[in-house]
This record gives sequence, C-alpha cells and structure tokens, in this order.
Amino acid sequence: MDSLARRMVRATRNAADGFTPEARAKAKLALLDYLSCVYESLSLPQSLQAIQMASRWQGGRVTVIGTPLSIAAPEAAFVNATLGHGLVREDMHTGSVSHLGVVIFPTLLALSQAQPIRGREFVDAAICGYEIGAAVGKALMDAETVRIFRPTGITGPLGAAVAGARMLGLTEDAATSALSLAANTTVGLNEWPQYGGDEMFFHVGYAARNAVTAVELAQLGAFISETSLDGRAGLFAALRRSERAADVQPFLGDHLEIMDVFHKPAGACNYAQTAIQAALAVATEENFASSDVQGASVGCSAAALNYPGCNASGPFERVLQAKMSIQYCVAATLARGTVEESNFRALEDSEIRRLASVTTLVEDAEFSRAYPGAQGSEVSVILRDGRVLRKRLRNLTPASEAQVRGRFEKAASLVLGREATLFVAAFIDTLDEQEDIGVLGALLAAR
Repeated sequence: MDSLARRMVRATRNAADGFTPEARAKAKLALLDYLSCVYESLSLPQSLQAIQMASRWQGGRVTVIGTPLSIAAPEAAFVNATLGHGLVREDMHTGSVSHLGVVIFPTLLALSQAQPIRGREFVDAAICGYEIGAAVGKALMDAETVRIFRPTGITGPLGAAVAGARMLGLTEDAATSALSLAANTTVGLNEWPQYGGDEMFFHVGYAARNAVTAVELAQLGAFISETSLDGRAGLFAALRRSERAADVQPFLGDHLEIMDVFHKPAGACNYAQTAIQAALAVATEENFASSDVQGASVGCSAAALNYPGCNASGPFERVLQAKMSIQYCVAATLARGTVEESNFRALEDSEIRRLASVTTLVEDAEFSRAYPGAQGSEVSVILRDGRVLRKRLRNLTPASEAQVRGRFEKAASLVLGREATLFVAAFIDTLDEQEDIGVLGALLAAR
C-alpha cells in the first residue's frame, strides 16, 4: 500500500545521508534555543503545575529538565514540552504556522534515555521531524483551519513520531504505524487566545507525550491503519482537506524545511514579532514621549490580522492575552522603549492600556502577498501635534546565533552553574560526534 504515511517514512529513511553540515548545525542551535526557553520558564505557573504533577510520577529514568526529578518517558516528554512553551518564545516555522522544536526535542530526549543512541542519529532524526511536520502543515494550514485548530497540535505529534521512529531505527512498517498512531492523537483547539487560557502551554505537552507513546507502542509491534492520514476517515478528511494530502511533499529538491525555522527575538506571538521591531525602531529613533501619542496603526498581513488573539485591544487580564495581542505588544514597546519579558506582565500599566486601546490593525496587501516567505509590518504613530512617525519593515529580524547562545548560557547558568552550562553547550555543539547521548538528560538536571 502506498499510503501518505508510508511515503513520508520512506522519504525520511532515504534522505538522512544527504543532510548538510548547515542543517545539522541548525538542529543543534534549535536544541539550545529550546533549552533556553525551558530554563527561563521554570518558575512560571504552568511550569510549576507540570513539575508538581511530575513529582507524583517519580520512578522512571527520564530527566525533567532543570529539576532533580526522573520519571517515565511519556510523562517526561509532556513536562519538558510544557516547560519549553512557557515564554511563547519557541522556534517558528511560518509556512506550517508551527512550533516544531518544542515537541520534537522533548520526544527525542525522552526516547534517548531509554537505550543507547548515537548523537548523529539524534540530530538526523530532529531534521526529519521538522521536515515532516512542516510538510504536513504547509499543506493543511489555511485561515479557516488555524481559526479553529492549533497548528502545532496537528503537526507536532506527526513530526515528533517520525523523528522518534527514525532515531530508534524502527522498521518501515513500525515507523509507519508510529506515524499513523500519532495522526490519531492530533489537534488542539484555538479557543484559548481570547481568554489567555493555559491550554496553549499544555498542547505541546500532549503532543510530545502522544508522540513518545506512539513510537513505543509501534516498537512493541502495535499495528495501526496506515491510511490514518489520507484515508476516507483519516486526518485530512477529518479536517475537510482530503484533496490536500497529495500536496505533502517532504524533502522536495535540495531545500530542507528546518532551514526556514527561525528563533524568535521576543517572547510573544509570531505575528507580533515584526510589529514589535518596527515599534521599537520608532520609539528609539524618534524624539517623543508615549504620552504624546494620540493613536497608532499597524499594517500587517491578513494571516497576522486574522490569527486568533492577535487583533485584540483589551482589556488584558492574563499574560498570554498580552503576548498574543499585536496592539498590546506595540503599545508596551512604545511606552517602555524596550522589549523585555516584564513588558508582558505590566497588565495594569495605564499608559500601555491606553496605547493599546488607540492602536488599530489594518491589512497591508503587500505584506499579505509576501507571507509566509516574509512577515512585514508597518507601525504608524500619530502624535498630538499632528506628526506621523512611521517604520516599515519588510520582514522580521530573527534572533541571531549569538543571541540564542547568550540566552541559553544566561538562563541555564542560574540552574546548572556556569561551568556545567558551558559543558552542556560544548556537548551539544559536538552532538553528532557523541556515541551515546543518553547522558545529556542527566547533564540537564538540576544539581
């Protein structure tokens, strides 16, 4: 049978030998970026809830990152994914509207502590996971789908299950079953943005736990309907997108989807990133006080304008509402002249609230045409004296490698200490040379 699941598994098995040094370096940097988010998120409410739940499950071999806890692989994947999502600063693949690393890496880390795994297999598996999740997401995600369903809840389990099966060396039949079972576990609902609900953080936890479970069951011989993706009652049919199954084409040409993944400069929604940068440019390049602002408008793509939670002017009762709202993100940047995590916790700041209430979003046709290849934004600030200050950016500037490394070292050092943090960074830099990466889990635990 030539099912979509089997074709994707075959593609991952055939492609790994051709991965470039650049792709492998990108995967290792993405792992560092994920870990920096974990360490910075340890004290957040949803992180503490997940850790507290993990403390009831002690007895396994897999590390809960940043803690002394060791628990079973599926539960560890759940907690570690939740921890990585807390800042809303996880990596982004725009074409699939997905945060793939925050599901793939917890899955691989959990599975790699169960049996000896070579570092090169870990890295190659991660690249395959990004490729599959991105290819499915590019085919499935449109304005109507993302209005209702959480993209990462669909793409994450698929990419992570393929990655886990590839890393463990499952047969073609077993890997196909793992992917097909993961398809049965997909979806999270996009009802949370208007309320700032915590389910967003746990979506990735469920995705990683389900991916680990799918791989482990397939490894034990579970047989799953391999048309769970493209069959008459498969995932594509369930989402009313049956005709798009043929559009899933991983490893097409020489380009790898992981190379399109970027690391967020700010801990906020993907669609707010460029607007934040434009607002920061206006705030720092022009001479005015935020109290001089009468109103503002933000030009953006239709995708940004219509994504749940992005076009919200308040009131803001929860941090996640602020991180999703382009109006709030721009207002906080204009009011404070900087982009800090504390911006998103100033929900009672009267000036930020005022600025958000007088900021509007408008679709810019040029930005809509350029999306998802580029994510442009224009911030126009209208002052009380009649002046209009504008900054137009055709695309966002992602966090650089130096910024990603700096964030990791700063956050991890507070938990592991400076010497241990530098050792972990060096270990990850040479990951594809390591004979057994199971020790990485122990290195990531709190002392």
